[in-house]
Amino acid sequence: MHVKVLDDSVVDRAKARGLDALVYAPHFTRLPTIRERADRFSDDELLVVPAREVFTGPWHARRHLLAVGLDDPVPDFVTFEGALHAFDRQDAAVLVPHPEMLNVSCSREDVADRPGAVHAVETYNAKCLPHQNRRCRAVARETGHPGFGSSYAHLRRTVGEAWTVFETDVDSEDALVAALRSGAPRRVVHRGGPGHRLQGLAEFAHLGYENTWGKLDRLFLSGTEPTHPSHIAYDGRFDDVAVY
Repeated sequence: MHVKVLDDSVVDRAKARGLDALVYAPHFTRLPTIRERADRFSDDELLVVPAREVFTGPWHARRHLLAVGLDDPVPDFVTFEGALHAFDRQDAAVLVPHPEMLNVSCSREDVADRPGAVHAVETYNAKCLPHQNRRCRAVARETGHPGFGSSYAHLRRTVGEAWTVFETDVDSEDALVAALRSGAPRRVVHRGGPGHRLQGLAEFAHLGYENTWGKLDRLFLSGTEPTHPSHIAYDGRFDDVAVY
């Protein structure tokens, strides 16, 4: 349900693990680029669905939202409500990845206060530590939202460590969006054993790289970065909800 990497080895690994689809949502990449790459790696055996994990709010208190089924690009670092409004206009499926994880997540209150705007909450993330996944499940349970599971793979070897099994056929982007928005029955599944735990730890360690201020220094300074709300591609449409 959520990978950050996509190439021939990722596709081969997904097929070897028996997956039918991947949701591809790399950081700081505009939707047209994601969609083109997803189309390039889709075939009769594996559907690759383009999506955006949008960073809402300022860097130090950002809340991630995963939107599936977008037609028009939505930038990072807009307000939480501004992102939700943009998703709603497009009838996208809106998912909450890794709730209450560090300073990069929606809180229980964020989810509970917007029952019609959110369609699923992640209940298992291969990157999360066990106590974090327990908290994710509690958020979904206490807010009454369906769950989903994902590898959240930033590293190729994590693909296929966790996945979501729907009881309905998901053979297109539209079918996935419909299943998510309707709360279609599903199961969240993950691998086990020492290898799974070690790969999860490798992913968690990767967080240190993701969240360094050094990386921030390379992003969001000039307004020319691909998903900065001031980028010319957005034609000023998000100026009223931009936080940078």
